[in-house]
Amino acid sequence: MQAIQVINNDEQNTLEIGTVPDPEFSAKTIRVKIKATALNRADLLQRTGNYPPPKGASEILGLEMAGIVEKVGNEVTKWNLGDRVFGLLAGGGYAEYCTIHEDMAMEIPENLPFDKAAAIPETFLTAFQALDWLGKLQEKETVLIHAAGSGVGTSAIQLAHHLYDAQIIATAGKQHKLDAAKELGANFAYNYKQQNYAEEIISDVGPDSVDVVVDFIGKPYWHKNMEVMAMDGRVVYLSFLGGHKIEELSLIPILRKRLSIMGSTLRNRSEQYKIDLTKDFAQKALSLFRTGTLSPVIDSTFDWTDTEQAHQRMQNNKNTGKIVLTGM
Repeated sequence: MQAIQVINNDEQNTLEIGTVPDPEFSAKTIRVKIKATALNRADLLQRTGNYPPPKGASEILGLEMAGIVEKVGNEVTKWNLGDRVFGLLAGGGYAEYCTIHEDMAMEIPENLPFDKAAAIPETFLTAFQALDWLGKLQEKETVLIHAAGSGVGTSAIQLAHHLYDAQIIATAGKQHKLDAAKELGANFAYNYKQQNYAEEIISDVGPDSVDVVVDFIGKPYWHKNMEVMAMDGRVVYLSFLGGHKIEELSLIPILRKRLSIMGSTLRNRSEQYKIDLTKDFAQKALSLFRTGTLSPVIDSTFDWTDTEQAHQRMQNNKNTGKIVLTGM
């Protein structure tokens, strides 16, 4: 099959489409003809050698896909040839074909084209894990979502709004991303480049008012996060895009406010964990995609022959929502 390959896993790497072996197939898997995939920052890290795939996973970039079932294993009971499916991958999305465990695949709602379906799995499952499984967000609580214009950020805002009726605070560095956050359901949106969001939250919402924080930035936000956390608050770290070493760190707020500080990646979780997460997400949220209540925010769509341009757009932080690849 044809797939996008990384030439030289270092800072001087390039991408090119080449011929690779077909993906491995087993009794409980389905083989999917990929119609669309989507970019994630993990792809940018992997191509430079800084985020290798988990043991046994495909070396090909791409953590999600949407396509058509082309072959089923002899123990598969859920899917038939020709079914439209989408799902989370540990790797292998930048290719003509992939294999996926039958229980990790979800049926694409009839109203969604492949490009929109491909933009759902990684970001919405990551956001769902952060809000529900880790942050244990409850109805009417207040959640602070950083990097609100990212794929996970736009997904988290929608889930917090429609599943939990939460009070949502968003941060981003560009006005169009803040505008998008408000349109998706954020009650407050602050430009971290121009505003001290902790001071704004204390003024607009109240002191010690945030129950859950979803943070991708790390170092620059630690102290401000601590200022606004409510008693028994939960902080979920998904990345450290702004650095991970914090000067003059005080642990006092953690004890005084009884805080829970968590970190998680999704890619290296066990297959069973991801199956359980997929099932829970599908049960609670999939019907909302069918009604249009939830919808992935798509920034742009590129033919996979232009993947280098797509990566550059994400690298320059120009995207609001997902960047999708088609044409496999």
